[in-house]
Amino acid sequence: MEDARAGFFGWLRGKRAAARRYRRAAERGVTRDYGEALRWYRLAAEQGDADAQFKLGVMYENGRGVTRDYGEALRWYRLAAEQGDADAQFKLGVMYENGRGVTRDYGEALRWYRLAAEQGDADAQVNLGAMYHNGDGVTRDDGEALRWFRLAAEQGFAAAQFNLGVMYKNGRGVTRDDGEALRWFRLAAEQGDAAAQVNLGVMYENGRGVTRDDGEALRWYRLAAEQGLAEAQFNLGVMYENGRGVTRDYGEALRWYRLAAEQGDADAQFNLGVMYENGRGVTRDDGEALRWYRLAAEQGLAEAQFNLGVMYENGEGVTRDDGKA
Repeated sequence: MEDARAGFFGWLRGKRAAARRYRRAAERGVTRDYGEALRWYRLAAEQGDADAQFKLGVMYENGRGVTRDYGEALRWYRLAAEQGDADAQFKLGVMYENGRGVTRDYGEALRWYRLAAEQGDADAQVNLGAMYHNGDGVTRDDGEALRWFRLAAEQGFAAAQFNLGVMYKNGRGVTRDDGEALRWFRLAAEQGDAAAQVNLGVMYENGRGVTRDDGEALRWYRLAAEQGLAEAQFNLGVMYENGRGVTRDYGEALRWYRLAAEQGDADAQFNLGVMYENGRGVTRDDGEALRWYRLAAEQGLAEAQFNLGVMYENGEGVTRDDGKA
């Protein structure tokens, strides 16, 4: 569990926490009517109003008051972006990065993200950082990735704080510093970022940048697990199975392993197989053990492949088959 298996840089590209300048009609005491909103936005957009052009793009992208049309969304975003609207520039970058309404073009995505990022748009800064980190449309450069992540992180953007924590944890673009990693993970975790919460749990569990504390690890794993993050559910299962930071409870371990396993987590599938094979927290059931080992084995997990071989060799939960073993 040294490295968080949720994967690095788990930001939601192309998603806005909120459309910062999109005002809900209900807040103005008017019944929401996307059709009417579309009509008035169009009138203003056709006169060159950048804000209306951006909002019209949002309507087309999301199919609000009109049939979803990425091509039309792109057209309106471009008109607003060319007037310097940072939100539209960000959206245009997303469209190019994901090939929505246009052929995917990382170079164009990078260009539009940069324009928005230079205006201080945190969403664009974190996506620009991601492109430098991954080498999408640009030579890979962890130093540049770190710079853009930091700018967004200092604005309080949780995804960027998480990314910055990962960079410090792994010494990417900066000298490895567990204390700094912990600081940024905590800032993101306190905003509810599940990936940061599980990484913070890992730091506490392994005593990296902080005194080892299984209780704190358990607390952060639980917060992420309750948001449905499979890695946190697996880690929480491990804590319950081994009585770390909590009284040992095989039933709870089984419950958390199952939640992660059902999302396709191979380690959880393997551990669930072990629980069934040994009757921990559940009635022993070689058939169920075999089923979970098989799912993990098909993902390439060596331990599961070995256990599956043993079960075929011994005829446990399946007809003995030395060939398959």
